[in-house]
Amino acid sequence: MSTQTDRNPVFILLAVIVVDLIGFGVAIPVLPYLAKDQQASGAVLGLLLASYAAMQYFFAPIWGRLSDRIGRRPVILITIAGTSACLLMLGLSNSIELMFVARILGGVFGANISVATAYIGDVTEAEERTRYMGLVGASFGIGFTLGPLIGGGLSVFGHGVPMIFAAGLAATNFVFASVILQEPERHNTEAESLTPREALDRGKFLRRLAWINFIFTFAVTQLESMFIYYMIARFSYSMLEVTPIMFLMAFVMVGIQGGGIKRLAQRFGERQLLLGGVTLMAAAFFAVPAPASVGLLLVPLVVSAVGRAISQPSMLSMVSLEATPETRGAVMGGFQSAASAARAIGPLIAGVLFDWQMGLPFWFAGLLMLIAIPLVLGVVQDNGRHAT
Repeated sequence: MSTQTDRNPVFILLAVIVVDLIGFGVAIPVLPYLAKDQQASGAVLGLLLASYAAMQYFFAPIWGRLSDRIGRRPVILITIAGTSACLLMLGLSNSIELMFVARILGGVFGANISVATAYIGDVTEAEERTRYMGLVGASFGIGFTLGPLIGGGLSVFGHGVPMIFAAGLAATNFVFASVILQEPERHNTEAESLTPREALDRGKFLRRLAWINFIFTFAVTQLESMFIYYMIARFSYSMLEVTPIMFLMAFVMVGIQGGGIKRLAQRFGERQLLLGGVTLMAAAFFAVPAPASVGLLLVPLVVSAVGRAISQPSMLSMVSLEATPETRGAVMGGFQSAASAARAIGPLIAGVLFDWQMGLPFWFAGLLMLIAIPLVLGVVQDNGRHAT
């Protein structure tokens, strides 16, 4: 739907996604220092980083299925409140054990993106779905960009301050969501509730999209987790110097996903956009280590941002359109769980590859996208419900 009354809850849900990803990203530059304050080893730090995404892998399907049973609104409110409490706990933690509790529970409550996207699917018409899923993708870009920047900027006031700030954002989000969000009218909580596996297994189309999402996210994490380290090692850049490049990539993604994706989808269709986006990303990732100057490096970085901007919302839209209102939470939970699994192990692989050779994570990302192309071609050729 596109009425004003429907837009308000959608944008609250987009804020939920942004705050969730800020909560994830804010810890990236700060967590090593928090762990160091507690004399934690590098291995322990790795577990702290991975525990969040690991819990999201397990709980995204659970929250999605629960929202099919009891409704979207209560699940969203519970998880926002939990996210705020866990961020506050992490910011105030004075032991490594408490940090683990905060990260693990943070991953549990932060696994609500599947419910937010299911809600958006409930309250938008099919012809508007790609546009709103584009806004979801833009929210991802904003959250992933702002999180590390907020973490690095506020850490000068204390290593726990960024977490406390993010907790305040989540608490504010909870207040607005409590007032504005209503249970979607289309959502029937008495309807059939499937496990995410059952929901995805109902068609090879959805299974293929889940695998594409896993490979896609695995590749993206190679760039996300190692880009700053690459700029430091290759070009001796500081965090301050890297920031404008990150903003440029986010600006490209938000510009396309927030405005142009609807027209692109109407002209080319979601499936062709997915194929084009994955192909662009494969070429761009392979090219990242090649340029000898930062100016030339911007070319593959912008190309990768364009590819991501057109492929991610296309996937989300196709999954949402394929699911029924009664199973949308379970389906989106299974779909997001695939991404969470990639986020749990992707950075670990990227770190090992970077230690061997600084260009390896990006070449590996390009290889992953090449592997995804045959799966995407299968989606393009599939004669499913929403073929375009």
